[in-house]
Amino acid sequence: MSELTASRMADRTWREDRPGVRYAVLRAHGESEGATLLTRFAAGTSGGRHSHPGGEELFVLEGDCEVDGVRLGPGDYLHTPEGEAHELIALSDTTVLVVLPKLPLYDTRS
Repeated sequence: MSELTASRMADRTWREDRPGVRYAVLRAHGESEGATLLTRFAAGTSGGRHSHPGGEELFVLEGDCEVDGVRLGPGDYLHTPEGEAHELIALSDTTVLVVLPKLPLYDTRS
């Protein structure tokens, strides 16, 4: 029998990643692995430049953002291949669903 996992809005814990950027873990993929997240960006904030050792899938639920020159809005999807880097900038208050097979690596030089 399968084990279903539900994440209820009322039970969700939101954490601040950096000023103006909050996320909630919907599902951890295992120890030292990635996760499925909801991430909220306040207008004008950035997620910081980072790379993806396992790639990334991003689906915009609301708002408008730009990822390395690619403008995205509600319903838009972006796949970042394994090893690629990018930075999301919120053009308005934005919420995205993010699937990370492995956790990202942030550029600490900035």
